[in-house]
Amino acid sequence: MPRTLVTELTDGQSLDQSFRLADKQIRVNRQGGKYLLLKLADRSGTIVAMMWNADDSDYEKIRRGGYVHCVGRTQVHQGALQVILTAIDDLAETEVDPSDFDQFDAGAADQALATLRDMIENLHNVYLRGLGKAFLSDESFISKLRLGTAAVSNHHAYPGGLLRHTVDLMEVCQFLGPRYPGVDTELLMFGAFLHDLGKIEEISASGELSYTDRGQLVGHIVIGVQMLGDAIAAFEEDADEDFPNDLRLQLEHLIVSHHGQLEFGSPRLPATLEAIALHHIDNLDAKITSFTSLIESDLTNNENWTNYHPSIGRKLWKKQ
Repeated sequence: MPRTLVTELTDGQSLDQSFRLADKQIRVNRQGGKYLLLKLADRSGTIVAMMWNADDSDYEKIRRGGYVHCVGRTQVHQGALQVILTAIDDLAETEVDPSDFDQFDAGAADQALATLRDMIENLHNVYLRGLGKAFLSDESFISKLRLGTAAVSNHHAYPGGLLRHTVDLMEVCQFLGPRYPGVDTELLMFGAFLHDLGKIEEISASGELSYTDRGQLVGHIVIGVQMLGDAIAAFEEDADEDFPNDLRLQLEHLIVSHHGQLEFGSPRLPATLEAIALHHIDNLDAKITSFTSLIESDLTNNENWTNYHPSIGRKLWKKQ
């Protein structure tokens, strides 16, 4: 029996099918009864599910990151579609079709990677071009970059999302940089390439998207600076010359300041024109992508406006 994708589910639809269990929690309601709060996933996206009157055995028999068979019904609650379950059981991997749950688009990743290689190879700055080749000649790095996610939630939160986000930013930098004479466009583009690379070590993109131990303890900004140092060492060994220290400092600053605010995790505020531009371009891409997702997933009957989203403090205009 064919599955219905998460993105194709509608209000009031009966469900009797498999999902990947992206997350699970057991909670207690005001009356003292226990219930399951779950996140179900397939290759198209995720949906929240709940099962009332649950007990510890219901929680323990299902595996986070594993597969489950669910029986229940969809309903709209506060403008969002969710699933109310009446039964849930663990499934073995042999009982599902992996293609129903694989979010990675190999073709899109290959195309994005080809675009990235082309932009790096066409840099005029010999040091940036050589440094880029040091990254791109590392097969272990490439395999992680192809699968990497830009986040656990919010924007580009899927395998391959980091590469898509990186290439999109580089293309925007390539377009905007020449509009501002004081901005070094190639430096800005390379900052876009570097800024989130640490996420390939910060977030595990296989199975359930989750933070690694290194990600929790160190974070992608510090990891990114470490990766830059390793790539510079590889460049110097291959080229048999020193990498310019001033250029290294500029690149390190682009990584450590790209969040734009100390309270948002940047160790330093943007202090160069390239760093200021990178922060705002990065924020623009993240916001447009996440807001687009909110519009596309909205289930209200209003043709013009989405439901009110407390996380952003507003409704969004849906008309195209």
